[in-house]
Amino acid sequence: MLAALAAAALLALPAAAQVAERNFSGGRTGDLAALCGAPASDPMHTAAVNYCQGFIVGAGQFHASTAAAHGDSHRMFCLPTPEPTLEQARTAFVAWAARNPQHAGDRAVDGLARFAAETWPCPRAAQPRARR
Repeated sequence: MLAALAAAALLALPAAAQVAERNFSGGRTGDLAALCGAPASDPMHTAAVNYCQGFIVGAGQFHASTAAAHGDSHRMFCLPTPEPTLEQARTAFVAWAARNPQHAGDRAVDGLARFAAETWPCPRAAQPRARR
């Protein structure tokens, strides 16, 4: 279901611009979204999607390690069961970025974390408590 929704959102987007070398080193949410959304016709499609998937896996593993070391109260997001595939996460992120252009200039890891927190929020008990 998630994949179908993400695919429908992608079809509604205007044609993506061709990936540029600067997207690989830009480090912003817009750059990551451009790489993750590279169309199959783009000459850099394979490199772009591989970069995107590696970034998602690395950020996810860091989040899991941090949460494990500091307890569930440090979780920013909680994946559902069954977990989305890497492809589902990639296409959902691209759709989220298109709906949230105000975050294009944010650091890529911050945009990805914001996307994950909004898409897969944790149950109330696992969310961090506000400091008083």
